[in-house]
Amino acid sequence: MTSACKKDDTNPQNNDRLMEVVMDNFNLSKFKAAVDRSDMRPVLASAGPLTVLAPSDGAFTNAGYKTPVDVATTSIPLMIKITGYHILIGNYDLNKMPFLFNQEIRTYNGGKLYVTRWVKDNDTVLTVNGSRVLATGIKASNGSLQVIDRVLEPFLYETLGEALSANASLSLFTHAMQRSGLFDLLKGKGPYTVYAADNAAMIAYGYSTLEQIEAADPAVLAALMRYQVAADRRFVYDYILTAGKSSVITQTMLDDNNVKVQLVPDPTAPGLYNSITLQGPGNQTPATLQKQNIITGNGVLHITNQVLKITR
Repeated sequence: MTSACKKDDTNPQNNDRLMEVVMDNFNLSKFKAAVDRSDMRPVLASAGPLTVLAPSDGAFTNAGYKTPVDVATTSIPLMIKITGYHILIGNYDLNKMPFLFNQEIRTYNGGKLYVTRWVKDNDTVLTVNGSRVLATGIKASNGSLQVIDRVLEPFLYETLGEALSANASLSLFTHAMQRSGLFDLLKGKGPYTVYAADNAAMIAYGYSTLEQIEAADPAVLAALMRYQVAADRRFVYDYILTAGKSSVITQTMLDDNNVKVQLVPDPTAPGLYNSITLQGPGNQTPATLQKQNIITGNGVLHITNQVLKITR
């Protein structure tokens, strides 16, 4: 969104480069380790302008990096991808972006990320790929820094079809998509959101083997699989932002039927939510997310522990 990108960096609050800002912030020690591991210190010390989306130390902890040493010993190619995905070329003022969901921005390493600016309970909320922005507009002489609450995972696949095929735990779901004739759809432009049932869930539903799926009526499979896909890009936090005062909303799926979406309270922060469950009319209990917010070039993938059912 070029309307939110300002190429000048006049009137900074100080003359520090972004690298110095990172070094001076005690809550960014793991991001500093990531910058060092990926050899991007010269980038953050350059003339810029740049915008840095720096995950907090807590965000790195939640991603499995307990100490800066864990970051410093991670694969260098992986850390280059991760760090480059958190840097934007240009001085982006996220607080001046339109009030819209998932506005696409290109990253330093050429990837895509999605910024949402929305109002909830009279507060303006910013998210990046469904991750909360905790602090905005920390000025440097060569750009600005925003602190976020999650380490963003660079998308590895251009399409949802590729993401499904690459995940061994989704082999039955992927084959059902192929047999139903919908797989090509997930390789198209999109965006789509797929709620993919893992293999255990597919077995519990009644499709235990690839042979059983191959023997199924494609029309029956198509009716089922269309109920697992929404024609939109939806991160978990998008539901939290649109829920208003209620903790229950609905999501319309590709077959025009609705799924009930229930917000899941955050046990560490009373009054806040950190996940969702989904339930169709035929599900006796809500389906939970095994993994959420897997970004691809044409949408988002969530992995669930149940197949969503239209009827009982």
